[in-house]
Amino acid sequence: MAKSNSDNIFGVPSDLPTSLSPSSYQTLVNYSSYVDYFAKNGFVVFKIDLRGHAQSEGEPGGAYYSPDYIIDTLNAHSALANSDFVNPDKIGLWGHSMAGNVVSRALAAKPSIPAVVIWAGAVYTYEDFAEFSIQDNSYRPPSEQSESRRKRNELFEKYGQFDPNSDFWKKVPMTNYLDGIKGAIQLNHAVDDNVVEIGYSRNFNGILDKTSIPHELNEYPSGGHNLSGASFSQSMQKSVEFFNKYLK
Repeated sequence: MAKSNSDNIFGVPSDLPTSLSPSSYQTLVNYSSYVDYFAKNGFVVFKIDLRGHAQSEGEPGGAYYSPDYIIDTLNAHSALANSDFVNPDKIGLWGHSMAGNVVSRALAAKPSIPAVVIWAGAVYTYEDFAEFSIQDNSYRPPSEQSESRRKRNELFEKYGQFDPNSDFWKKVPMTNYLDGIKGAIQLNHAVDDNVVEIGYSRNFNGILDKTSIPHELNEYPSGGHNLSGASFSQSMQKSVEFFNKYLK
């Protein structure tokens, strides 16, 4: 998003509310209230459909073991940066749930991104994944014949399931690549989130406390996984203030 009289910009890689599958995702419906709030506060919003979502080509690959969505996000970032109506140095990222993992990994891959805001983010480390998992009863794994399932199985066959003592698995989490990050990170999470345990955000915040990265964790007593009700307005306002601060 971009202020009409300044250069504050950010692109939004979209994730799904938990009850939706990629095939039922709708570009102009899902997350429309989030886009509307930012737009009314003077930002340019580039909301992307990840591969396999809505009318986007390709197969949805998932975020936790695949680079697909990170590639999509960085490609969208580059497309926005090459437009003639934004400042390419003032593009931030916003992501919810699974997209919290996506945008944090995108930040690790492109550490010059100045600001990232995450709502109810999941899976920053595989230790967290093993401890908390994801409580989403609507999730249906890809079929055994799918490309994403095949790639995941190849990964496990070559390196085994997650092992915190494995040399390979130690290199995978984005939390091992924080040294070069120049941007700021805001985390927003409801205590009563029954899909993505708030421990994900608390643990990530604890890791960030040991770095020089500007960061903050905002906790809300209610709102659930989508930070609805009163928490929605509070979280949106904090997100706007954060982007205004770090995208100046």
